[in-house]
Amino acid sequence: MNILSLVIQREYLTRVRKRSFIIMTLLMPLLMVAISFVPLWLSTLNDGSVKHIAVIDNTGIYAPLLKSTGLYRFEIISDAQQGDYQSKIGRELFAILQITDDLNRNSHAVTILSEKQAPQELRSMVERVLSEKVMEQRLDNLSQQGSVSQETIAEVRSVIEAGSSISVRTMKWGGDGNVSESSSEVATVLGMVFTFLIYMFILMYGNMVMQAVLEEKKSRVVEVMVSSVKPVNLLIGKIAGIGLVGITQLVIWGVLTGSLFSILSLSIVSPQEVPGTLPVEAESFDAGEILKTVMSVNWIEIIVYFLLFFVGGYILYASIFAMFASAVDSDEDTSQFMLPVTLIIMFAFLAGFYSVSNPDGPLAFWGSLIPFTSPIVMMVRLPFGIPLWEKLLSLVLLYGTFLLIAFFAAKVYRVGILMYGKKPSVKEMIRWVRYK
Repeated sequence: MNILSLVIQREYLTRVRKRSFIIMTLLMPLLMVAISFVPLWLSTLNDGSVKHIAVIDNTGIYAPLLKSTGLYRFEIISDAQQGDYQSKIGRELFAILQITDDLNRNSHAVTILSEKQAPQELRSMVERVLSEKVMEQRLDNLSQQGSVSQETIAEVRSVIEAGSSISVRTMKWGGDGNVSESSSEVATVLGMVFTFLIYMFILMYGNMVMQAVLEEKKSRVVEVMVSSVKPVNLLIGKIAGIGLVGITQLVIWGVLTGSLFSILSLSIVSPQEVPGTLPVEAESFDAGEILKTVMSVNWIEIIVYFLLFFVGGYILYASIFAMFASAVDSDEDTSQFMLPVTLIIMFAFLAGFYSVSNPDGPLAFWGSLIPFTSPIVMMVRLPFGIPLWEKLLSLVLLYGTFLLIAFFAAKVYRVGILMYGKKPSVKEMIRWVRYK
């Protein structure tokens, strides 16, 4: 046991002391935020130029309704000028908007002609303005028919202009009778974040185990090490040491994220506490309520299960990576073995991604029970709340499978780590398991 602890300590300390590990561990949360929000922010920026849109309205009804903005400037022209303006498209003119008929009768009588693909923002703005006018026309037609009173038409107009802003609150019923507020959006985001973390760490640290085994085998350092350490202890120490590196990184990220949320919770003041602000019902975005919903999540349960599924999934795949790496001599030879394993991990990630909209569906249910996909898929379902027996059954199947895989991996590792110059087949690796 003392030798095993030395192997674990060596694998752990040689990695956490690296400058690259320290820098990436501290900067990764900031990089993730930047990767998530900077592209979103950049997408809202424009090149600063005003795009000129020529409007040809054969009806004369709709063109005056199109008001220029800081990004688009509308200019009404006649049909006779269309030929002159078409030659300017792509240079002085961005597009030509043409309305050829009464949209109340023909809703397809409007087109946008441009050199480039018309932006969705422009299309949405035009559709909104024209739709409101068509709605007004239809209400005017009803009032002119005399079958509907003017008072009724006025009421209908006021209802349409007021719109509706229904906000449904979702609550969770606990087994002890307690009721707590929940949010499907928050559950979806949490599920995807933890799913991505497990997917990333299994691939990253599983490949790290594979590279460590290959490096020691190619440099023949392992021949010296097995003279004083049993191959099984060397394999266990390598997997455990690198796994502790992953857990260390997760803990640091968790502390940094928790500190960030604590700072936000202290800095955000509820709108009711600030004089002169609008009441909660009038706020379209209440950061305090969102933070309250996030903090109401059972973080202890999610973190505990996350660690359990991370450890089980990591050991399962790390054992497979180490087993195949010990049987070959180069990185190129690992491709024939690693491709099926990588495809399984990718399938698990996609299954988790598509299970967000239906966390209790057949794909999510069976994906969270099958050991090769459960570490990833189960994290999508946990924030939505699932029965305890499903969690326990998934853990039992996962840990039982990784013990079986680890047993076979150790058998293959003890033979393959000292074999050179030959790329074995799967059939031959199975034969190694039977060696005494």
